[in-house]
Amino acid sequence: MSCKEDALREGGLRFFGKMTASISHEMKNALAIINESAGLLDDLTLLAEKGVPLDPARLKSQAAKIMRQIQRADGIVKLMNRFAHSVDETTRSVDVYDTAEFAVALSTRFASMKGVKLECRRPPRPVMIYTNPFFLENVIWLCLDFAMDKAGKGATVVLAVDEEESRARVRWTGFEMTEGLKGTPLSGEQGKALMEILGADIRVHEDEIVLSFPSAAVPS
Repeated sequence: MSCKEDALREGGLRFFGKMTASISHEMKNALAIINESAGLLDDLTLLAEKGVPLDPARLKSQAAKIMRQIQRADGIVKLMNRFAHSVDETTRSVDVYDTAEFAVALSTRFASMKGVKLECRRPPRPVMIYTNPFFLENVIWLCLDFAMDKAGKGATVVLAVDEEESRARVRWTGFEMTEGLKGTPLSGEQGKALMEILGADIRVHEDEIVLSFPSAAVPS
């Protein structure tokens, strides 16, 4: 196995593990709230058996709380399911904005931990490329994580997708790098391997990251 393949495999496993751990943490939080509410309902039932009148408003409030967490858990499972299936196909036609928006959804917990807000700007029309969905998610995450670190607490990182000169572009703004924070999110072996296999190009400026891909249809 080549060094490039090793970098893609190891980096992909790290990415998959990091996202899976984050998603499972979110699921655990939802289940903890459901368990807490169920415990309170059980306490109210025991009190009712002892003759204490039930408060309908309180029961309704707890039931609504449980329903909200069930809906939250359902969304988390759907997110995990989509992420797991992103490795099903080696290459296919991919909507770049849809993938970028999905990467942002995966990053919500990380953004919250860093005190950063995330915003997506949809292009006027779909921007399609033919590529590996999992590798595309991985490279977008690496750039997004880099941008969040540079943005700092309280900032809003804006992710936009567009096309320029037959190339699809993903752009990150909302941060400003000082001389001591220069660098690139794709300078390591994994980043270089991802860029090569995706045909990607990256430009890092003081206040913008621009990642571009060939916006061709299905290759001949």
